[in-house]
Amino acid sequence: MNLDFSEDQKLLQKTARDFLAERSPLQVDRDVLEKGTHWNAELWKAAAEMGWQGAVIPEEYGGAGFGYLELVLIAQELGRALAPIPFGSSVYLATEAILLAGSDTQRKKWLSALANGSAVGTLAFAEAPGFPSQASLKTTLAGGKLSGTKIAVPDGNVATFAVVAARSNAGVSLALVDLAGPGVTRKATESIDPTRASAQISFKDAPAELLGDEGRGWELLERVLDRAAVIQAFEQLGGAERAFEITRDFTMGRYAFGRPIASFQGLKHRMADLYVLIELAKSNCYWAAWALSEDNPELAIAAPAARVSATEAFDTNAVEMVQMHGGVGFTWEYDCHLFYRRAK
Repeated sequence: MNLDFSEDQKLLQKTARDFLAERSPLQVDRDVLEKGTHWNAELWKAAAEMGWQGAVIPEEYGGAGFGYLELVLIAQELGRALAPIPFGSSVYLATEAILLAGSDTQRKKWLSALANGSAVGTLAFAEAPGFPSQASLKTTLAGGKLSGTKIAVPDGNVATFAVVAARSNAGVSLALVDLAGPGVTRKATESIDPTRASAQISFKDAPAELLGDEGRGWELLERVLDRAAVIQAFEQLGGAERAFEITRDFTMGRYAFGRPIASFQGLKHRMADLYVLIELAKSNCYWAAWALSEDNPELAIAAPAARVSATEAFDTNAVEMVQMHGGVGFTWEYDCHLFYRRAK
């Protein structure tokens, strides 16, 4: 059994890390935060030129035709850089939905646009706080028209189109909606991380196109979220690793009582605990990446395992990052709050 990535895949990851170190240092994330622009359009275009948005899109639809093992490594590096682009909503959610259920015409139209960066996609399904159930969906789809309101739509204020969960005569169905079309109104909502914007989107008889079989939307939605959970977990893993490295370097370079504070036993124990959390998350992420790449039934268990462990690793590392930076950890000038915001 191979428990590691190939040399070619590692080279792709290194290329992504080098690219993001040059094109997306943490100052880029800070600029987006301070200017309130929600994303960096130039970085989005550059990522498309690198083939990242089309990593798992077949070449016949304009994609790079790599695979999920390559995509998760790209996601990990985007997480390390806190890249302020709508990658997750477009690639983990919208692209996956269309790959799983789109017709050839829908794939040609939307996948090619996603791959070249000319479109930003998202998934809209929540209508009230908490995870939605089938019974809670009030948005309706009838006669090619969509009506209802979705909240907390990731990158909904900058997205070009959305995959929307709605109720039709046959049950829960998914629909493709052009967000620039008639009957669509959007309102940006506040977020703890303004570089990961969200929006409330209202539809009133908005033209919509069925995605996949009518009445099979909930089943499709669960499959999309399982796949997205794995890729998102790698992004969180990257963020946790970078937060850990910055914290380690800070504690080794800050002196108290004539010695680095990293030499104090209390901090050593805390750093060891953080390292263990990252390693546990990495193990779960690797298992989930294998299940995703092989379309193995274990994905249903591996995906949430990866997501939960990566969430704990990133969140705890971000909190401890603030704490271990001491009196400057919570200040605007230091980068700790950037990781804290993204982790939350």
